[in-house]
Amino acid sequence: MMRKVDATNGKLPKLIIIYTIPLILTTVLQNLFDIADKAVLEAFAKEVTEKYGRVDVLVNNALPITRGIDECSYEEFSYALAVGVTAPFYLTKLFAPFFSEGASVINISSSRDRMSQPQTESYTAAKGGIAALTHALAVSLSGKVRVNSISPGWIDTTGSTFEGPDATQQPAGRVGNPLDIANMVLFLASEKAGFITGENICIDGGMTKLMVYHGDHGWMLED
Repeated sequence: MMRKVDATNGKLPKLIIIYTIPLILTTVLQNLFDIADKAVLEAFAKEVTEKYGRVDVLVNNALPITRGIDECSYEEFSYALAVGVTAPFYLTKLFAPFFSEGASVINISSSRDRMSQPQTESYTAAKGGIAALTHALAVSLSGKVRVNSISPGWIDTTGSTFEGPDATQQPAGRVGNPLDIANMVLFLASEKAGFITGENICIDGGMTKLMVYHGDHGWMLED
């Protein structure tokens, strides 16, 4: 979804574009369209730039489908990459001439860009792709736009309370929540992060740093 957000404390409002599902709502057509479609991306970019003339922040956060190697078709795998990698690349390319001074692109990856569970190939490939795309874009757009990515771990979006092993297994002692990610997005979009570009920041409560072996420190594998 495209949102205009006043994040400047009374200064000129920043145009922050955030989309969180593989669909874009256009204000002209009043309908949802698939971001895997090149024409949709071009129409969306045209609408935004004609209406606002600039882009201050772009947050690429669409969710690729999750399919594993046993069941994922060629078309499904290609679609996951189109949503998770190609769309962020192409939107950044289309907006490139319109990014304002100090603009920021923030890509949402996943801790699965560095670790996996079985049967998650389409999602993992897309998230690994956007993490790598981040540092490539940061170099190509150096001096014009800062580009960073965030890799969330277990982020609960239901408002549930997790206790016991679900929480204590995490070095941070709890499951993550959306504000853990949103606060980092706001930081990376701000002038406070002006010397940070090309980085991937993992926000996962320390889980990817936790070494796990059967029979060690209470960890047990049940066959």
